[in-house]
Amino acid sequence: MKINFLGHAAFLIEGSKNILIDPFLTGNPVAKNNPKDIKADLILVSHGHGDHFGDTLSIAKQSKGTVVSMNELAVFCGSKGVNTHGLHIGGSHVFDGVKIKLTPAWHGSGYDAEFPIHLGTPCGFIINLDGKTIYHAGDTGLFGDMELIGRLNKIDLAMLPIGDNYTMGPEDALEAVKMLKPGLVIPMHYNTFPLIKQDPFKFKSEVESQTGSRVAVISPGESLEF
Repeated sequence: MKINFLGHAAFLIEGSKNILIDPFLTGNPVAKNNPKDIKADLILVSHGHGDHFGDTLSIAKQSKGTVVSMNELAVFCGSKGVNTHGLHIGGSHVFDGVKIKLTPAWHGSGYDAEFPIHLGTPCGFIINLDGKTIYHAGDTGLFGDMELIGRLNKIDLAMLPIGDNYTMGPEDALEAVKMLKPGLVIPMHYNTFPLIKQDPFKFKSEVESQTGSRVAVISPGESLEF
């Protein structure tokens, strides 16, 4: 399995299926990938903000992939002519051998329009693919039920925001790692804009010195075999 970090909170997971998460590429100052080159079987969207919804519709149309998200956001995407599957928090579905489950996330979910459109609550994702369990937290603050998520799932990889201001900062993300107990952590949602500037290597040092988890710091456009 290959984990491609596309920048901000966007990832492309390449395995038996290609799974794209929060594809903010156009207008992303750190993104290296062209959305026209992205092919995805499933497109997971954590909430409606532009820096996560991003290129969802264009990529879904070109790849004929299925958008998976909160039901309100999925209905919105369906009205734009793409394949969708709506879920709600705690619900799961198996897509041709890939299980996706929605987790809570503490954030907002307004679609950027002339008048913002409310697209349900934000979410995170538990992804079961090719024998691995991956948790993408979405945009969220720290919450106590991360301990429950960690207890119910043997998480091989957790993608956690560390940028602060809009999401958890590094200190709270460290507490999240202690509750989730993942094998590997990839920090995300930092250094895209000055307001969310952080030192991911300091975060790595603190996590690895205080927990049993490893941290992989990946620059936008880079990938790792997992």
